[in-house]
Amino acid sequence: MTFHNTKDQQVIDTIRMLSIDAVEKANSGHPGMPMGAAPMAWVLFSKYLKMNPQDPDWRDRDRFVLSAGHGSMLQYSLLHLFDYDISMEDLKTFRQLNSKTPGHPEYGHTAGVEATTGPLGQGIAMTVGMAMAEAHQSAVFNKNDHELVDHFTYAICGDGDLMEGVSHEAASLAGHLGLGKLIWMYDSNDISLDGDLHQSFSEDVQKRFESYGWQVLYVEDGNDVDAIDRAIQEARNNKNQPSLIEVKTVIGFGSPNKGGTSQAHGAPLGKEEIGKVKEAYGWTEDTSFFVSEDVRSYVKEIVERKKREYAQCKEREEMFKTSFAEAYDAFEQGYMSIPQSVWENIEAAVDLSKDQATRASSGDVIQAAASNVTSFIGGAADLASSNKTAIKNEQDFLKGQYEGRNIWFGVREFAMGAALNGMALHGGLYVYGGTFLTFSDYMRSSIRSAALMNLPVTYVFTHDSIFVGEDGPTHQPIEHLASLRAMPNVRVIRPADVKETYAAWKQALTSGNRPTVLALSRQGLPALDLSVDEAAAGVEHGAYVVKDHPEADLLLLATGSEVSLALNVQAQLEKEGYKAKVISMPSWENFDAESREYKQKVLDPTITKRVAIEMASPLGWEKYTGTDGLIVGMDTFGISAPGPEAAEYYGFTVENIIKKIKQEYALEEA
Repeated sequence: MTFHNTKDQQVIDTIRMLSIDAVEKANSGHPGMPMGAAPMAWVLFSKYLKMNPQDPDWRDRDRFVLSAGHGSMLQYSLLHLFDYDISMEDLKTFRQLNSKTPGHPEYGHTAGVEATTGPLGQGIAMTVGMAMAEAHQSAVFNKNDHELVDHFTYAICGDGDLMEGVSHEAASLAGHLGLGKLIWMYDSNDISLDGDLHQSFSEDVQKRFESYGWQVLYVEDGNDVDAIDRAIQEARNNKNQPSLIEVKTVIGFGSPNKGGTSQAHGAPLGKEEIGKVKEAYGWTEDTSFFVSEDVRSYVKEIVERKKREYAQCKEREEMFKTSFAEAYDAFEQGYMSIPQSVWENIEAAVDLSKDQATRASSGDVIQAAASNVTSFIGGAADLASSNKTAIKNEQDFLKGQYEGRNIWFGVREFAMGAALNGMALHGGLYVYGGTFLTFSDYMRSSIRSAALMNLPVTYVFTHDSIFVGEDGPTHQPIEHLASLRAMPNVRVIRPADVKETYAAWKQALTSGNRPTVLALSRQGLPALDLSVDEAAAGVEHGAYVVKDHPEADLLLLATGSEVSLALNVQAQLEKEGYKAKVISMPSWENFDAESREYKQKVLDPTITKRVAIEMASPLGWEKYTGTDGLIVGMDTFGISAPGPEAAEYYGFTVENIIKKIKQEYALEEA
């Protein structure tokens, strides 16, 4: 198709007016970005984007992410015109309760939206993960003249996206990896929410991205659709570098009083100004939310062409399936639950009787899973040797070696989290990433995004307590468990031994609709005296009794490494004539989801003497211990010392805990 066509301008202006009208009706939103960026979005959607509105989750579709998510009406208008499941009524209910068109794009809520965006920088960072997933699947499954996976990943971003720190991390990683099928279109309008961009941003974006190894292209006029077309084609032709296309636009284009200023950014234009915008566009319709029959017909022709291309791609997929049945089955496995038979193989490959650190136990599970699940892939933020996340006898994921399954994310925790989200959104892979628990702070917003999008990402967070030792308080997590537990839809599992660690991994890889945090120990831990099935059931329920006593009048609650400490406390108490039971609580989220009956079975309501033991902030334990309970936790930062000495310094010893129990409950010798 050519863009020397007045119909293209009609569609572009229709997109602009739909966006303006929706923001005006909602009395809330961001009209300026859609008004300026409509031409580049139209060129991308109409000529290049491989899609099918009747099959929006088609695996080999191109991915498009509106990273500047505040301009959501740009995407909603396009999706409506391209016959996705967004009606005119949906546009009219923009930003209203239970609408399909919320203020920022939400994955899983609106057909055609590939990622939840709004926190600036994260959209483009997630596209890096999408492009990584495409590169990996292409390298693993494509066969000479038979291509099963072949698509591009696009994003539209703004000045705010490129100011965010995560954009630097993500762009650096993408350039290093040479992700040639990744294209960012930069809506460069020199305006941010507070005013002119030069007040806060003056770097040379071209030099910055060239230094990362990107191809940088420039379009001087954001309304020049032919120049935009040529730039996208040039970007697509370069398969060795990701591309940034800087398109100079005018925010609020067509608005005589607000265009080119921050006034067009985040507020309705107002009826008087809209009238002047219509004059500028030559828009003669008085009716709001208007789409002409000519525009409908023109876009429909384009959609029909895309459907024909889709049919051809599906034919090629069927040919691949027939010619390479085994490879296709392996490809399909990545989109399905791991079969029980495979889990039996994984379990058989792991020594579940070892006394060892749970990070080491996690490493053993990773090796077994990688040997049995082709689509299992992950890495760490330059801590693979400490996190035990490297897959042995497996290639690294590098430029030109995308079939590798060991990803070197580098010291880029936030970009790692966002890339993992992008890989999970792309689909077909079981993904994980590792760092120290304390550095989860660097990637917290990406974890929150994963939770919002119901993504089954697994976080391998090791060095989970003051037992980190000599590295001191900067590396010793205190508030992190509490803060992660407070995040909706995140499952935090802190296993106590090798069996609980195996069970935790099984939960993570079968969850399907939520991210999982594995909080793992640096120091060695004894294997609990229970069966694999008991541990698996305990992790699934979130809490269970690991040491019972029929006459107990005291409950000892603990997670992770402190479970073995609680068992030692219980043993010493018993020697002194006191009766207690020990409860492992690896996952509060799982336990909270259990029935009242099960909860009372584990936490006997008749026993009010309760002690929680965890080398972390005590916040949250009150709901299990009750207001009269004793919580042995950390209310300060840690200290630099060998792990056992740090633990003793803060009172995590059998003697000190028993002393506290006796003081709290005025126990007398039995």
